[in-house]
Amino acid sequence: MSLDTAEKQKLIKNHQVHETDTGSAEVQVAMLSERISKLSNHLQGNIHDFASRQGLLKMIGKRKRLLTYLKDKNLQKYQDLVKKIGIRG
Repeated sequence: MSLDTAEKQKLIKNHQVHETDTGSAEVQVAMLSERISKLSNHLQGNIHDFASRQGLLKMIGKRKRLLTYLKDKNLQKYQDLVKKIGIRG
């Protein structure tokens, strides 16, 4: 359920803060959200894949921590990102 290079580049280009940005909180949240969505679809058909479920829960926790950091640092960026990605936040 990993992202291929083309998908990563597209996500980075859409969410980067400046031209050479590849690791800001916004980019990380966008990539995690995409991986979470793919893994959720996988788990709907493979309900006994417990190792992937554990990985999914870790990714959700990491995304939540990044969103909390972003919310504390800049509320407007947080709200824009949540709306752009389409998560509840």
